[in-house]
Amino acid sequence: MTARLGLFIVIGVTLWRIIALHFDTTDLFVDEAQYWFWSQNLDFGYYSKPPMIAWVIRVMTGLAGSSDIFWIRLCGPLIHMATALVLMKIAKRFVSRDIAGWAGATYITLPGVALSSVFFSTDVVLLFFLAVALFAYFGLTQKRSVGLALLMGVAFGCAFLSKYAILFVVPGGLIALVLLPAAQIAWRDFLISAAAAIVVALPNLWWNATHDATTIKHTTSIAHWSALNLDIRHGVEFFAAQFGVVGPIVFFAMLWAVYRMLRGQSTAIDKLLIWLSVPVVLLITLQALIAKAYANWAVTAYVAGTILAVWLLHRLWPKGLRVSLAINGTVSLLFPLAAVFAHQLVLPNGDEAMKRYLGRSAVSREAGDLARTAGTDIIVSDNRDILADMFHTLRSEPLRIYARPPVEAPDNYYEQTFALPADVRDDVLFITMHPFVCSDTPESIKSWQPVDGYYRGATLYAYKVKAACLAAGR
Repeated sequence: MTARLGLFIVIGVTLWRIIALHFDTTDLFVDEAQYWFWSQNLDFGYYSKPPMIAWVIRVMTGLAGSSDIFWIRLCGPLIHMATALVLMKIAKRFVSRDIAGWAGATYITLPGVALSSVFFSTDVVLLFFLAVALFAYFGLTQKRSVGLALLMGVAFGCAFLSKYAILFVVPGGLIALVLLPAAQIAWRDFLISAAAAIVVALPNLWWNATHDATTIKHTTSIAHWSALNLDIRHGVEFFAAQFGVVGPIVFFAMLWAVYRMLRGQSTAIDKLLIWLSVPVVLLITLQALIAKAYANWAVTAYVAGTILAVWLLHRLWPKGLRVSLAINGTVSLLFPLAAVFAHQLVLPNGDEAMKRYLGRSAVSREAGDLARTAGTDIIVSDNRDILADMFHTLRSEPLRIYARPPVEAPDNYYEQTFALPADVRDDVLFITMHPFVCSDTPESIKSWQPVDGYYRGATLYAYKVKAACLAAGR
């Protein structure tokens, strides 16, 4: 495949995703809605993630002059396209110009990339900055350069501000620096890069220091390190899921490369790419074995890993590149259609296949109508999912939305920053998924069961209550 054809595929797939996004029928997922809300309240850190994704959404919606779902999610396919172009540049300049087109086409059609091109996530921005950092790093392995050192440090720092998972790349990278002559860079450049990365990361580190290390604590809590327990099944499931994240042939090629290295059949560039990718998969597999891990936690492996797989397949199994592109390309073309026809794709049990992304805005609009019926402009909820969507769906309504104050430490961003103020004395509409009682008898406005979407089968309750009923500890 020529570089020109690879570029054509990258642009073509991206345009397809943008066109499909225009006809998308899903609601924002709870995380997407939260990221958008963060973008309306800019800061150097947030309850569960560092701030980069909020900054990116703020720039996009600011340029568009709109906070519609299309503009929030448009960031995904555009940034992935940029990442694919950076990978093409890395492959052409530092590996082989013959694989530049394949590198771009393979990356843009990875199943994980297809998913995060439809539903915007922190992984999208993380992978872009990691690709830029690796471009600079590979350049530094060939020459001393203050400019490239600064670029690598700034890009790594921005990746840290995108998601702390960037740190998973560090162990393998440091081992490569020690073991592989081809991986070594000048000490001066290393120190400049490290200093630049620290300077970029400092605002978020400072934010954590002044907010009880909130993001760091949340990140470690979801890893479930407090409940270590060897579970072979979880480890196997995570490892097997990687065949789905990047496609069966791409992941097989990465494992094949490791096998060849163990047999002494690898080139210097093979070894470097292996150390920049495979250790991430092994680290998260270990995490899955002893605690918990989601399939996307190893995504930082697949920037260098994509180039590694393409380079190996190009030399040893060229047909595998074409078969992989056919498999992953089909997934990439079909997946956006699942979001377009989300209401029509129904499982045998009656649930929509895209259930998690449906029915959220309908609940928010119902809550807005019930608030008007109850004669109040204040809505309170104790449910993060409901709050996330209400803030977005009801953003143009003359309503005030709050989280119920937490009894102890805040459990989410809304409880931390937008809890119902203690000085509110008015009646409020309380939306919850649990029956509610209070010493001041609440007025039941409505209870209902949504017939489709995420809340299908659940019961929601709306009460008109005194604000004091919702105070912490009541």
